[in-house]
Amino acid sequence: MRDFTIARRRMVEDQVIDRGVKDGRVIDAMLKVPRHKFVEEALEGKAYQDAPLPIGEKQTISQPYMVAFMSEALALDGSEKVLEIGTGSGYQAAVLALLAERVFSLERIPSLARRARKILDGCGFSKVNIRVADGTQGWQDMAPFDAIVVTAGAPEVPQDYLDQLAIGGRLVIPVGDRSSQVLLRITRTGAADYQEEQMLGCRFVPLIGRHGWKSENH
Repeated sequence: MRDFTIARRRMVEDQVIDRGVKDGRVIDAMLKVPRHKFVEEALEGKAYQDAPLPIGEKQTISQPYMVAFMSEALALDGSEKVLEIGTGSGYQAAVLALLAERVFSLERIPSLARRARKILDGCGFSKVNIRVADGTQGWQDMAPFDAIVVTAGAPEVPQDYLDQLAIGGRLVIPVGDRSSQVLLRITRTGAADYQEEQMLGCRFVPLIGRHGWKSENH
């Protein structure tokens, strides 16, 4: 069995630390999660490269830097309840599981949810809760959340996400058109008050659902 320890360490040094991620807990999590387990076996050798990779169903595992950046933007201390929109491969959820107390993840594609569940369990991340559902509506019966991270590009911020944030909670979400988005961090500062920050440009697969894009192409 191939040892990816050195490749993982180089990924963190070159793609995460050198690009400005400073949160020690995020860096440790990126060092611990075996990214190669979350891609298809044929792509294992590319798992630690500076790029997203296909995982089937027109979805991708995000670039390592983006996973680290978004995780740091959530400003987690280990006590939080976090909602992830778009389980995908399960990699981001695994990183979050090392950073938060409880992790809930929504995936609209059943085959991806099943595969992610199997990989997460096999890697010891069984505390991640996965539900197959329209992620654009959030997870109302488990709200409020201290942090919400969205791993797909939205045409606008769904109101359900804002409503399901706890006071002081942070929402990190890419918003824009299909070809490019801006990563936003929105902090709920009061019952009806929110503070928005623009963080960086990015490109994600589209957020599909009732409060997102209607399909892959529309």
